[in-house]
Order: sequence, then structure tokens, then C-alpha cells
Amino acid sequence: MKKILFFLLIVILSPLIAGAYGILHDQITYSISLEYYTKFKFIQFGIEEYFWDRLGASIVGFMSTWWFGLILGIVIGAVGFIQKNAKQMFKVSLQAIFINIVVALFVGLMGLIYGYSRWGNVSREHLPNWNIPDSVIDFNSFVMVGSMHNFSYIGGILGLVLAIIWQVRSKKRIKNNPLS
Repeated sequence: MKKILFFLLIVILSPLIAGAYGILHDQITYSISLEYYTKFKFIQFGIEEYFWDRLGASIVGFMSTWWFGLILGIVIGAVGFIQKNAKQMFKVSLQAIFINIVVALFVGLMGLIYGYSRWGNVSREHLPNWNIPDSVIDFNSFVMVGSMHNFSYIGGILGLVLAIIWQVRSKKRIKNNPLS
């Protein structure tokens, strides 16, 4: 019964943690390319113009990530049932969520670096076939932020795989440790 309660707690916490990650992520990218939001994300998410600021970027960040956190929580929570007890399940599951966040952030930052090194100093005609509005002035920053966003989703998936591996290895490590 305790494991089921902890599973539900993980499923509830994960979207909130993912949403907080999204807010932080979009505060970083908002600082790099305001146009990415005013000419793309705010419109995509239907954010009213009076929220076209950091608050709006926070709303976009949360809306972009909470749903992945829900999936993450369900998967990590389900895998958590392999642990020997509820306390261990909760502890290892939270560690797995943290691993996922760190990997997503790291891969996202790699995307930013990739975007800068690959597209940061090229002319508009040589940019990838992205749907960049014609009104964008600083298209290099726009593409860098887009690259970070795309890489972050890849990082979220990679992070989920690594988080599951962590949970399985933790089960084996705990099983082989007579003090646990």
C-alpha cells in the first residue's frame, strides 16, 4: 500500500519538477532570444500580449514540460516498484528524476553550443530549413534557442533511459549490500 502511495506522489511531483525545469530553461533562452518568444512561442501557446515578458516565458516553459514530467513520473514510478520497500522506491525514484533533469539540461546546453557553433554566424540564406518568421531580426540567436529547445527534448528522452538504468542498477546494488 505504501508503494502505491509513493507511486502517486511521484506521479504528482514529476510534472511540477518538470515544469520548474521548463521555467528555468525558458528563462535562460528568453535571455538569449526575445524574438524566439515574441515571434514564435508566445503565439504558438496563445499567450496574450500583456504576458509577453519573463512571466510569459515562464508560462511557456511550464506548459512545454509538465506533460513530459507526467510521463516521466508514471514510468519512473512504475519502475520504482522493483525496489525492496516504499522508502527505497521513493528515494531511488527521486534520484532518477534528478538524473533526468540534469541530462536534459546538459544536452540542452549542448544544443545551445551546437546552435552557436553551427548556425551562430551564418547568413539567413544558409540556415537550416526552419520555419523562421520573416520579421525575425536576430535569426542567429533565434536558431540557437531553437536548437537548445530541440536538444532538450532529446535530453529528456535520453535522461529517462538513464534514469531507468539507474533504478535497475540501484536495485542490484541494494540487493548486494547486506547493510541496506
